[in-house]
Amino acid sequence: MTRFVFITGGVVSSLGKGIASAALAALLQARGYRVRLRKLDPYLNVDPGTMSPYQHGEVYVTDDGAETDLDLGHYERFTGVHATRADNATTGRIYSEVIARERRGDYLGATVQVIPHITDAIKIAITRETDDLDFCLIEIGGTVGDIESLPFLEAIRQLGNELGPDGTMFVHLTLVPFIPSAGELKTKPTQHSVKELLNVGIQPQMLLCRCDRPIPDNERRKIASFCNVRQSAVIAALDADTIYAVPIAYHNEGMDREVLRHFSLPSEASPDLSRWQRIVDVVRAPEGTVRIAVVGKYTNLLDSYKSLAEALTHGGIANRVRVQLDWVDSQVFEQPDTVTRLEEVHGILVPGGFGERGTEGKIAAVRFARERKIPFFGICFGMQMAVIECARHLAGLPEASSTEFAPTPEPVVGLLTEWARGNEIERRAAGGNLGGTMRLGAYPALLAPDSLASAMYDGATEISERHRHRFEVNVHYRDQLEMAGLVFSGMSPDGILPEVIEYADHPWFVGVQYHPELKSKPFAPHPLFAGFIAASVQQARLV
Repeated sequence: MTRFVFITGGVVSSLGKGIASAALAALLQARGYRVRLRKLDPYLNVDPGTMSPYQHGEVYVTDDGAETDLDLGHYERFTGVHATRADNATTGRIYSEVIARERRGDYLGATVQVIPHITDAIKIAITRETDDLDFCLIEIGGTVGDIESLPFLEAIRQLGNELGPDGTMFVHLTLVPFIPSAGELKTKPTQHSVKELLNVGIQPQMLLCRCDRPIPDNERRKIASFCNVRQSAVIAALDADTIYAVPIAYHNEGMDREVLRHFSLPSEASPDLSRWQRIVDVVRAPEGTVRIAVVGKYTNLLDSYKSLAEALTHGGIANRVRVQLDWVDSQVFEQPDTVTRLEEVHGILVPGGFGERGTEGKIAAVRFARERKIPFFGICFGMQMAVIECARHLAGLPEASSTEFAPTPEPVVGLLTEWARGNEIERRAAGGNLGGTMRLGAYPALLAPDSLASAMYDGATEISERHRHRFEVNVHYRDQLEMAGLVFSGMSPDGILPEVIEYADHPWFVGVQYHPELKSKPFAPHPLFAGFIAASVQQARLV
């Protein structure tokens, strides 16, 4: 029997529903239950793929090529369960599906309405492919009281009635702020938030209260009384020094025991959280520090690089060091002599991105890493900038550029209009829709046996990694670039798409067309991030 736990949020946004959902799933998983997490987003975009990183943060990509909310990255990192296209649904996707059915005549002439047609489609999105699970945790995006989320709340209210208390539970995340002038925590925002839920017919069975200090028993009793929940179900969600301490903190507060009690499941035994404790111990007591410069263009909103930051932390965990990140806007390096500030770092990473802004600064950072022998890691767009840097300064192609920016006489990077995916050919038009038209999801790559890349993957010569890009390195320049010293150490199986580049005469210089950060986890750091941080540790010892 699959049990559905719905996690809603109130008072303000950004309280951490994604981390809370992932932590609860990790606790249930540690008790031996099979879990899955899903996210319902109330915005009208079909998916976040066409949204600016400043609007939405990182776009997380699954193996099956879905562009999803960044919270799915937390879900995978905390549980190791691979997310799929079915695990993220938006208002735009739900309405698109319903309208498509109406156009086909599937509703047999009925008037199509929010209730029952939209809510039924939401319930299908929630319950599909869940038969083999013990728990399915559903995070509802947005804040209770927003008009956009009403259809989702109505859908989960209906499911609560249809499946009953044995099959559903409602968890509400709220804010309990501390008012310095009064010298006390205030419970009124939580009371009002629960009242908003009651207005749509949902009574939460657990309250997860974000706060910066413990909740005294008096306030806890007050919240329980006014919100009609057990006092033991008022869970304090205190700020944590690392997100990987959250499962332990929530267990100590009794969160997982309260969920099991609601479903009448055994809760006496404690889960084995030793692996979480080991991670927390390394994060809190590292054996050293390395400084990594991340030279990007979305550094004003660090959620744009959420998985990247976590993967670098995982690389630090693998080497038992703290990774200090220096977020640098690449446009800074477009001014003369500014790139020399990178002399103080132990590693340089150029991440993915889109558009021409800041590219010259990224190229300057690549050149500095290559010439000064500083460990370098280029990801997606960062790899493309490394190839252009080589073409301009080593291969005698000063006009080398990407057709993403403008027509160029030396299109070292260009738009790919067709490629193989398994036994099928995927095609794209230059002037076509932007949404969902990139090379997305998991693709295989073949690595040269004697390469640094293969060594990082423990000698493997075939790998599978997740992609999200529209432009590719032009393989027709391969010979010219390799004569200049650049090694194409990873290629697509058909030999058309460059996947990995490196320099043989450099301590650690790797560029990859894919996004390895999307598969890194605290218990299984991605080998490229572990290797990059290891090289940066060595660089720190040499400085």
